[in-house]
Amino acid sequence: MDMKIATWNINSVRLREPIVLKFLVEHAPDVLCLQETKSPDDKFPHDGLEAAGYVHRAVRGEKGYNGVAILSKHPIEESGHRLFCGKEDCRHISARIKGVTIHNFYVPAGGDVPDREKNEKFGHKLDFVDEMTAWFGAGGDAPDGPSVLVGDLNIAPMEHDVWSHKQLLKVVSHTPVEVDKLNATLASRDWVDVARAFVPAEEKLYSWWSYRAKDWDAADKGRRLDHIWVTPDLRDGLSAYEVLRAARGWEKPSDHAPVMVTLKP
Repeated sequence: MDMKIATWNINSVRLREPIVLKFLVEHAPDVLCLQETKSPDDKFPHDGLEAAGYVHRAVRGEKGYNGVAILSKHPIEESGHRLFCGKEDCRHISARIKGVTIHNFYVPAGGDVPDREKNEKFGHKLDFVDEMTAWFGAGGDAPDGPSVLVGDLNIAPMEHDVWSHKQLLKVVSHTPVEVDKLNATLASRDWVDVARAFVPAEEKLYSWWSYRAKDWDAADKGRRLDHIWVTPDLRDGLSAYEVLRAARGWEKPSDHAPVMVTLKP
């Protein structure tokens, strides 16, 4: 049986519960991974999600910041999380579903200045991605077996993952140092970048559009910050990929659109 997995930085799950439910009804993914839920676990909107059929949930949240969750129609065989950079913030959660381990990440945004000496947030981001690489790489202790990595990785690595490669080279999310580090993580387990397995690298592809744009759709100054990767053993099972761009225009939207993949475990 195919499994449809979606990822979405929702920018407050309680504030945007109506569009989460709309998405679940209209697109019915087997699994939805959320980032930036901004909700303590006891305040998470469990009842609405339960009623929508997502009776299996793994949730890690904190008040007002960060937060990750995995919602599933299928039983969660095992769940866990890893702390990065010695911080207790909620930026990773994992769950094994139908024999596949799903890692859901919310990588630090990194602030506005791409210099770790001047900007502690940028240093945190670089260190976080380095730890991801070490964890998944040789000698790391990340779980083995078929795996999917999803989330808001806050880096647009390829030239056509941003609206202007030249203008964004010195902008956090597309700087060469960030791109190099994310590519090292991609190589750490020979991950397959699902988006670019379906959409040629020469084509523009975005998943995020700033709230600052007066008309985000017309301006179309986007970035591909939301990613889905799979281990090589799942490559042949990939059958579909989609960015739900229309969701960026729903009422009270997130600045990110949901991203979905369909695969055969």
